[in-house]
This record gives sequence, C-alpha cells and structure tokens, in this order.
Amino acid sequence: MIAALANPARKGMGRLLVTEDRAAEFDDPALTPHGHRPERIDGVALTRMLPAGAVHQGMAFKVAPLEGVSLEDLADPAQGIIVMLDQVTDPQNVGAVFRSALAFGARGIVVQHRHSPELAGALAKASAGATERLPCARVTNLSRALERLADLGWRAVGLDGSATETLEGALDNRPTVIVMGSEGEGIRRLVAEHCDVLAKIPMPGGFESLNVSNATAIALYEAARAQGR
Repeated sequence: MIAALANPARKGMGRLLVTEDRAAEFDDPALTPHGHRPERIDGVALTRMLPAGAVHQGMAFKVAPLEGVSLEDLADPAQGIIVMLDQVTDPQNVGAVFRSALAFGARGIVVQHRHSPELAGALAKASAGATERLPCARVTNLSRALERLADLGWRAVGLDGSATETLEGALDNRPTVIVMGSEGEGIRRLVAEHCDVLAKIPMPGGFESLNVSNATAIALYEAARAQGR
C-alpha cells in the first residue's frame, strides 16, 4: 500500500481508509507524498468493504488497476530485459514475477489483455509493491507483440523444458525478451514460433518441475549476467 501511495501515477486517485488507531501514522507527509488524505473508518466497516479474507491491518487504499504503458514506450530504447507472460494466470505467480523482475532490473512486463489477472489484490500483495514501480504493457496478441518487439531491436528467448539449447547458451548481451509460459501448457505454439530461440534451465537434480515464478527468477538472473549487469 505504501508503494501505491508513493506512485505518482496514483495522484488524485483512490480513497485512503484507516482505522482510528492507525490514523496518527499518516500525520507523516512522507507517507502521502501525492496529497492523499486518510478517511477514518471503523474496523468492522473496513472489513466489510474489502474482499473476503483480505487482511487490512487497519488501513486500505482503494484504487482502480493501473492502465499500464504501451508496448512501444516499454521497448524504447532497445536495451535491457523485458519479461513476457503467456497465459500465466495465478495472481501469486504473476506478483512474484513482478517482484523478481524489479529486483533484477527488468524494463517491464508484457501480458495479454485476456488470460492475465488485474494488477491488484493478491497479485499486488505478492509483488511487495513491484506492480507500482515496474511498467506493464497489456497487448491483444502476444505473437504480434513479439513481431513488433523484433522490429524495435529485441530478441526473444522462450523457456521450454524440452528445448535442446540451455538458457546460458541462448543468452547474450542483446536486448532480450524472456518469454514464460503457463505451468500447465508452457508457451503456446504460435508464441514459441515467434521466439528467436527456445531454451531450458538445466536441472541436474532430476526434478524437472519449477514454479513459473522461480523459473523466471533464474532466467532473469542469467539474462542480467549475460548482459554484464
């Protein structure tokens, strides 16, 4: 929530709701740099306003999901790393991917309009504030997005456990899109065909099933290392 309050894109947006016992904390203007003023509310009433099971700890910031950025804005200039998620729908996984992408200095995330969760709720919580700091582009078609990224100077590396190329061998210092598929289906065929190379993470332990967010963190580490970062 603090990250959302600090996000300049949230200026003039949303309601900051706090219980009486937390209100004094917001006398510190550093917590509300964009002028949000807390509304005092009873704890029971606040619980009723939030989704079932939500843990509010006496404060909540009710806002609409961020609109995101254009693919062109995210990709220009052509340098660094972008993460593309192909139908990764679990909010916890997507939130963890945002967190890893921010930690490893990625430029941003690309998702499809359909088959991807809103950047709010459990996803935002799992990201530990990364959704407020890392740009996200929502596109209609991932294959066409990869074509556009190629035109802009980006190279796509898709993660596929059945690939013959290793991730380390596939990466270099060029602008790179790391393409991750869902845990069940992996990268879809048409999206995979638009990748420059498919690569796998070697797993000498013999257990070849990584959570998609863990696999993304490994791919980001290797990509950052390949680019000398």
